[in-house]
Amino acid sequence: VQLQASGGGLVHTGDSLRLSCVASDGFFNRYAMAWFRQAPGKEREFVAAIGQSLTTDYADSVRGRFTISRDNDKDTVYLQMYNLQPEDTAAYYCAARLYTVSQRAIEYDFWGQGTQVTVSS
Repeated sequence: VQLQASGGGLVHTGDSLRLSCVASDGFFNRYAMAWFRQAPGKEREFVAAIGQSLTTDYADSVRGRFTISRDNDKDTVYLQMYNLQPEDTAAYYCAARLYTVSQRAIEYDFWGQGTQVTVSS
């Protein structure tokens, strides 16, 4: 499956932004979808995931500020980000794996290209 992420940009502290990731696969509803991010010089880190059954999981650093959702009719997963902080600055990647969520990047089989989010103070 191919994943196409979009929605990144340059925002100020406290602003909101919504990322989207469209999958080119007719079996989108079988996949658990996730967002990871990677800042320069740092390892890729888990942000949020949503499973086939709509189970969600969040990194502690974003819980309460970010919301992951999916629209199976549009083969799209979203990441709504509120109250963005400079430490949220990173390239954001969407990823897919069959069925269940995971926080481990190595367990995801498909990746989209990154979309850059930059939060200025």
